[in-house]
Amino acid sequence: MRILIFTFGTRGDVQPYIALGKALTDRGHAVTLSTGQGFEAMIEAHGLAAAPLSIDFRALLQSPEMQDALQSFSGKIKAWRSFRGQFRRQFDDMWAVARQVRPDLLIAHPKGFAAHDIAEALQITSLPASLQPGFVPTSAFPQFLVPFASLGPFGNRLSHRAFDRLSAWGQAKAMGDWRQSVLGLQTARPHRFIDGYHPGGRAVPHLHGYSRYLVPRPDDWSEREHVTGDWHLDQKSGWTPSPELKRFLDAGPPPVYVGFGSMPAKDASGLAQIVTGALRLSGQRGIVASGWGGMEADNSDRILVLETAPHDWLFPRCAAVVHHGGAGTTHEGLRQGRPTIICPFGVDQPFWGRRVHRLGAGPEPISQKRLTSTRLAAAITEALQPDIVSRAAQIGTAMRTERGAEAAAEIVETVL
Repeated sequence: MRILIFTFGTRGDVQPYIALGKALTDRGHAVTLSTGQGFEAMIEAHGLAAAPLSIDFRALLQSPEMQDALQSFSGKIKAWRSFRGQFRRQFDDMWAVARQVRPDLLIAHPKGFAAHDIAEALQITSLPASLQPGFVPTSAFPQFLVPFASLGPFGNRLSHRAFDRLSAWGQAKAMGDWRQSVLGLQTARPHRFIDGYHPGGRAVPHLHGYSRYLVPRPDDWSEREHVTGDWHLDQKSGWTPSPELKRFLDAGPPPVYVGFGSMPAKDASGLAQIVTGALRLSGQRGIVASGWGGMEADNSDRILVLETAPHDWLFPRCAAVVHHGGAGTTHEGLRQGRPTIICPFGVDQPFWGRRVHRLGAGPEPISQKRLTSTRLAAAITEALQPDIVSRAAQIGTAMRTERGAEAAAEIVETVL
């Protein structure tokens, strides 16, 4: 079967879908993954066909509009308005890819707004696939953009409904016009993201690519909701550390990893000073990953700066991990049994920070706005306490039993 996967965002939004695609190619399916610019080599290295769109998410993230969107709700509204034209180009690109691939099935990230409309136009099935538990109403927890651990059962469910209504309202006119003018669909949009699409009107599975040990499956969800475990991609196979990295690891006790992935810092130099100050105050050696944000520091016998290294190779060699709290990095750190300190920028990252703290695998999250050397040093010291170290190790043992991508691929095959 020909399967087309749409996903959008940074590496954390792309890599899990590559893992899912690889699990499907291992079962004999022809999988194309379509996303923004810059991921073609990684996609093709794992046996998938790449269909890049015109959007460059790295450049988008570093724009002033996206910087503001990460800082405030008003910034998010302004960014939405600024990038309306970009969304239309994304829809057109997706339609062009779908017509070229002619898939038998679509799988879509939540930001693939047009995917299920495209499936309707092609009269094929499309499955929603998300990395966060925020798109299906439940009384167990609020929508992940809500800055609270709980609003109570009624408030939790209401927050999901409100998000769903707001999202539908924000897309209604643009999507309605595009459905008619480009796809030739004259009917009103009949579905939401969480519904997916089936030509016969049947309910389709919803894939949730995260661990039930981080977020247990709510009791009030229907049978169509499948929490599979996260979609993990083996990156360490065939990777060799540089002599410099090997020497640093061999020269002392396990270091603390600090990296904020694809998140752009408004003041990369200031952030680096906070991090190095925290490592000094806590008495820990550290590996600092520069990432897309360009965080840099001076190498020394106590600190090594890296551009990147496979997390599944590096994290087991670290005492603890400090990061932004993206879904993928959060799962990787805990899968390796590492105490986790989350310093979120926004979006779903505070949600994962609260979950980690609630599970006892790390201290309370520290938002980037509140981050100081003193606060981060205290969090590192707390994370290395025996009870947190033990709890993180227990969670890692449990998570390593999950076969997330393989379980998701089995569910996909039930609808082919």
